[in-house]
Amino acid sequence: MAKDALTKLEKSWIFYDVGNSAFTMLVSTIIPIYFKNTAAAAGVSDADSTAWWSYAISASTVLVAILGPILGTLADTRGYKKPLFSLFMMLGVLGCAGLSLPVGWVAFLAIFVIAKVGFSGSLIFYDSMLTDITEDERMDVVSSHGYAWGYIGSCIPFTASLLLILFADTIGLSTVTATVIAFLLNAGWWLMTTLPLLKQYKQKYGVEPPKHPLRESFSRLGHTLAGIRREKAIFLFLLAFFFYIDGVYTIIDMATSYGKDVGISDNNLLLALLLTQIVAFPCVILFGKLSKRFPAHKLVACCIGGYFFIACFAIQLDKAWEFWFLAVCVAVFQGAIQSLSRSYFARIIPKEKSSEYFGFFDIFGKGAAFVGSLMMGVSTQLSGSSRTGVILIAVMFVAGFFLFRTAIRQAQTERKL
Repeated sequence: MAKDALTKLEKSWIFYDVGNSAFTMLVSTIIPIYFKNTAAAAGVSDADSTAWWSYAISASTVLVAILGPILGTLADTRGYKKPLFSLFMMLGVLGCAGLSLPVGWVAFLAIFVIAKVGFSGSLIFYDSMLTDITEDERMDVVSSHGYAWGYIGSCIPFTASLLLILFADTIGLSTVTATVIAFLLNAGWWLMTTLPLLKQYKQKYGVEPPKHPLRESFSRLGHTLAGIRREKAIFLFLLAFFFYIDGVYTIIDMATSYGKDVGISDNNLLLALLLTQIVAFPCVILFGKLSKRFPAHKLVACCIGGYFFIACFAIQLDKAWEFWFLAVCVAVFQGAIQSLSRSYFARIIPKEKSSEYFGFFDIFGKGAAFVGSLMMGVSTQLSGSSRTGVILIAVMFVAGFFLFRTAIRQAQTERKL
């Protein structure tokens, strides 16, 4: 096998990104359009439906943020990580399928929250598997491949869904029926692409099972909290991550809803975001290769700067071509900033506590998503315009950049880099 070739286990881990990214595409495109159209038919204004959408995202992130460290600590017990991963994966898959049920806009949001909790919860265990499935020197490349193939792989069910919706009339279906089929199609894709990982994965690092796993998990959680406060490099990185990933997640979750608010048509929104997935694939691979020549933290800093430009440009966005341009810019940095942040964090934490620490990683990430989407919702309702929230997101990138630089200096002092 060539030195840089992916192992069978690494490929099976990457394949899960191909599956769950299909749900991410739905959340960024079809689901909010379907929800906003359903809400509009029920007499809900555009500003209010955008706000309610952001509140639903916030609710799901809060639930996962609360459960994350506890479940992560439990998953570090040998033999527990795969069952917990499977449980949350199935919750997400069944929730995605449940979106096809003929319910009102409020019940639809409730089902969406369940699906989002399953999706986000599974990622706690999935991300922490990175320490089990590869070596330190390969983490940047393998993590980048996960996001890259996730982007391009998710295009398969998304393109099928998009064609189904766009040509629904031609094949004798209503748009609603075509969208319902799309939800079921993506749920099936997600489940199918998970099977190789469930077959191949075995937990490598962890603690031996105690007599009372749940009670012991809370005890270990307390020790880790104290340890994070002492580990300044880890704490400062998590704080920086909170600020800059806030903008990233909010842009991912709210892009389609924001685009509709400023007058971009549904077809332009869907096609532009499909382009994002296609362009993101080579860009993530490129950043993975660049990580062999440049330190990952310099590449992350570059991505934060790129996202600040994106947020500033989005403030004045009101034309279809501008949304297309913005979609391409997001594609350049989106996967890179997430994959390199994940692999950077995996290198600086204790491997035997990877799920536990990734539980905190998820708290800071999901906490950021909660703050960002809540901030977007409240500012939109108070001002009557989505642009106010975008200005606040730009400020978060500035704060994240300076905190990240401080975290890197501390890591170099502690010789973690």
